[in-house]
Amino acid sequence: MVNKYYSLYDRMLAEKSLIEGFKRVKSAKGAPGIDGQSVNDFAGNLELNIAILVKELKEKTYQPQPVKRVEIEKAGGGKRLLGVPAVRDRVVQQVLLKILQPIYDPEFHPSSYGYRPGRSCHQAIAKATMFIRKYDMKWVVDMDLSKCFDELDHLIIMDSFKDKIADGSILKLLEMFLKSGIMIGVHFENSTKGSPQGGVISPFIANVYLDNFDQEMMRRGHRIVRYADDILIFTRSEKAANNAMTKARKILEKRLKLRVNEEKSHIVHSMKGVGFLGVKIFCKYTLIQEKKWKMFKERVKKMTRRNSPVNLEKVIKELNPVLRGFGNYFKVTNSKKKFKNFAGWIRRRLRAKQLKLWKKPAKLHRRLRQLGYSGEFFKIKMNSWRNSASPLASYALPNNYFYELGLFDFEQLVFGANPVPE
Repeated sequence: MVNKYYSLYDRMLAEKSLIEGFKRVKSAKGAPGIDGQSVNDFAGNLELNIAILVKELKEKTYQPQPVKRVEIEKAGGGKRLLGVPAVRDRVVQQVLLKILQPIYDPEFHPSSYGYRPGRSCHQAIAKATMFIRKYDMKWVVDMDLSKCFDELDHLIIMDSFKDKIADGSILKLLEMFLKSGIMIGVHFENSTKGSPQGGVISPFIANVYLDNFDQEMMRRGHRIVRYADDILIFTRSEKAANNAMTKARKILEKRLKLRVNEEKSHIVHSMKGVGFLGVKIFCKYTLIQEKKWKMFKERVKKMTRRNSPVNLEKVIKELNPVLRGFGNYFKVTNSKKKFKNFAGWIRRRLRAKQLKLWKKPAKLHRRLRQLGYSGEFFKIKMNSWRNSASPLASYALPNNYFYELGLFDFEQLVFGANPVPE
């Protein structure tokens, strides 16, 4: 029997809840919506803005503004369409999320990991790894959905919420967010389907929507791992994989009215590697997807350009969050040797930069004498990449020098240790 929840709307009217919602919006930062009001603008007159929201919600006159359409470049090419709600609407969505999430989240499929409290990409990777290695489910259906957030059917969304929510005011508020519309430049577009990616509550709505798929696959006995719209289905044979893919496509396309991306969806044996959340899971080890390495290396390259006048201390300070984030995310892979080589490449780039900043060999020689080296030193070309690997450069700028300046050290990471999946 499904539990029904009544009289939830009163919790939307608490000033304390709206202030707490604003704090979460502020911590997430984000751009202004179509009204141009930034988070700081809203905070500048917080008491009045909250009072207005309380009044509008209480009198049922609250109306969300259309979301602002924003396009960002996707890593693999193409553009991702985002919808940026106004700050005041993000505040209301945060409160609504806080009310609804505890009702639905505990009953979501155990192998759903995207945008859920206390769950992570690492846990999703660990669960996928467990199915492949521990349960010998080496044939994997890798399914990708085309513009999932944009394709969600409003009737199915509302029916999914009506299963548990009997408070008409909450349902009406949710429906208003779905139908608030989109501003593309100066042009308004009705939102007849979808929940714009970028909204506070959109990932949660997508999880409620796709839980229909998750639960149906469980009823049919299929093992899955899902992170948002990235879906893996695990089987023990190619025949079973083809059968699972057919069933999954039928549920997604016929029942949920979504579109499977045929170009990115395929069946693969883990001996060839299963791509998932930036890693590639093989039968006995896990590696970083090559495209992620290339993107990361290119980013570091731009940050350590030799022709930049910025000193090493500042470069390292800006570089560290990037190195730390990448290293901590991909430490679940068996890439210790690759990271060690990469660390050497970074130090070489920093040496090349410092040589260029010194400009003249005399400064390099002075540095060597300060370190206690004596004798005659060769004059080297200071802007040469080749010379950044020379003995003189290594003596003048040893590895410890960079770590004393605070450079993040990949050696401190423990690689290949997957967290326990929940």
